[in-house]
Amino acid sequence: MSLPERPLPNTCPPPASAVPGACLVVDEMHPSLEPLLRAVGVTITYCPRLTAAEVPAALAAYPYEGLVVRSKLRVTAELLAHGPHLRYVARAGAGTDNIDEAALAAAGVALLNAPEGNRDAVGEYAVGLLLALFRNIARANHEVRQHQWHREANRGEELGGKTVGLLGYGHMGRAFARRLSAFGCTVLAHDSDPGIGADDYARLVDLSELQARAEVLSLHIPYSAANHHFVNEQLLAGFATPIWVMNTARGEVLDQAALVGALQAGTVRGAALDVLENERLTTLTPEQRATFDFLAGAPNVVLSPHIGGWTHQSYARINEVLARKIAAFRLGGAGRIAGS
Repeated sequence: MSLPERPLPNTCPPPASAVPGACLVVDEMHPSLEPLLRAVGVTITYCPRLTAAEVPAALAAYPYEGLVVRSKLRVTAELLAHGPHLRYVARAGAGTDNIDEAALAAAGVALLNAPEGNRDAVGEYAVGLLLALFRNIARANHEVRQHQWHREANRGEELGGKTVGLLGYGHMGRAFARRLSAFGCTVLAHDSDPGIGADDYARLVDLSELQARAEVLSLHIPYSAANHHFVNEQLLAGFATPIWVMNTARGEVLDQAALVGALQAGTVRGAALDVLENERLTTLTPEQRATFDFLAGAPNVVLSPHIGGWTHQSYARINEVLARKIAAFRLGGAGRIAGS
């Protein structure tokens, strides 16, 4: 039975099948989402062209049970007030830093995400970043294109035999560790979550042992207020020997100014960053501009635009994970935030 509808913004079509169990999708998604959700009894209203400002009105136009987002907007208590019938918010990806978890809990709304969907993409990409850093791949490519042939200057490091320290051992850290095993690396992992267990690919250690032994520090922790600048000047200075630093998690967990200082001091030998503190490069503050300019000009730094989990395969696989979790939730399961 169709329920009363309010007018939707011009950028959003009205729900063609206004039935209980419908969800509103406000970001661009792989086209497999609609048939996957239809197969589990969920009708979608697909509105990827909505602006963040238009989402509240779209959410209020129909008593949606679910809201599917990527990173277009922040899900706050104010937004949830426009969707009093919401039962779940599904984040198409791993990170949930754009979602106010306390507000969802207060409203009795479950949070579902899909780190299983892009963990393999991130694991593979992290290996690629580390190899690019160790073997000067990006720099050498640029030089040859400029008709420069510098073999000795680009003599690199081998990954085999290195001790790699992972900060965070959820889905992404485990995917990276599994791939490092093929290179003969020793992998140490530190995670503050007592529910995280060891496996065949890494040994769980406390932070002091990781600092004492690691030659590479790779970040795999989610962003939260508690994790803001978790990797700072003090933490970087605590490593026993100069290290390489990698970040495929969230830019805000790493103090970018502290990283620049450590690179200048030689306590960090090089860095590979797929994420930055501020990824909107046209809005950098003067301090952010200074650190970015240093990183962009440093020969021992590799940068990329947050594409670690961005593959054709993960784009579709995220939908499969979300569809399974939405189906399980509607059958009586609970929303759970999976580790990063």
